Amino acid sequence: MTPDQVRLVQDSYAKVRPIAGTAADLFYGRLFEIAPEVRPLFPDDMAEQKKKLMAMLGLAVAHLGHPETVAPAIQELGRKHVAYGTQAAHYAPVGAALLWTLEQGLGPDFTPEVREAWTETYALVAGLMTGAAAETA
Repeated sequence: MTPDQVRLVQDSYAKVRPIAGTAADLFYGRLFEIAPEVRPLFPDDMAEQKKKLMAMLGLAVAHLGHPETVAPAIQELGRKHVAYGTQAAHYAPVGAALLWTLEQGLGPDFTPEVREAWTETYALVAGLMTGAAAETA
C-alpha cells in the first residue's frame, strides 16, 4: 500500500470510529443478508462480537503503515477462525460487507480512492488470515 492509501484509510476510519456501534450493526446486517450461510458461525448475542470486530479493525488500521507489527495478531486470528468453521470462500462476502458498510457510513467521503485504499487494506488483512488458516488446516 502507498503512504497515501494508508492515510486515506486512517482518515476515513477516524470518521467511522464515532459510529462504531452503528457500523458494526450495518456490517453484520449486510454480511448475513449477502451470505446467510455464515450466520450459524456466530453467537445469537452479537454484542461482544461487534466490539471485537471494531477493535480488530481499529488495530489493523492503526498499524497499517507498519503491518509487520500487527501481522502476528492477524495471522493468529486467521488460525482461530478455522476452529470457528470459517472457510476461504467466506472472506469475499466479508470484504463486500465491509466496503458496503464504509460506503453507508462515509457517504460522499467514500470516494473511489478511499474505496481502493480500503480494498487494498482488506486484501492485506484477508491474505494474512487465509495464509495462516491454510497452514493450520
